[in-house]
Amino acid sequence: MALSISAVVLLAIVVFLLVKKSGLKAAHAFVCMLLGFYLASSSIAPTVKTLTTNVASMLGGIRL
Repeated sequence: MALSISAVVLLAIVVFLLVKKSGLKAAHAFVCMLLGFYLASSSIAPTVKTLTTNVASMLGGIRL
């Protein structure tokens, strides 16, 4: 659960920076947000969740 909250905060910061610095328009960000909501309710959602969980655990296991 903490992972999904952290990922949401991280993605919100990335979108905010893209809107401010890279010329991403608010309408584009809104379309991306809608895509995320529709993707979350689709049949591919469990696969995406598993993939992000595995990538996060892989990144968490990296020792610097």
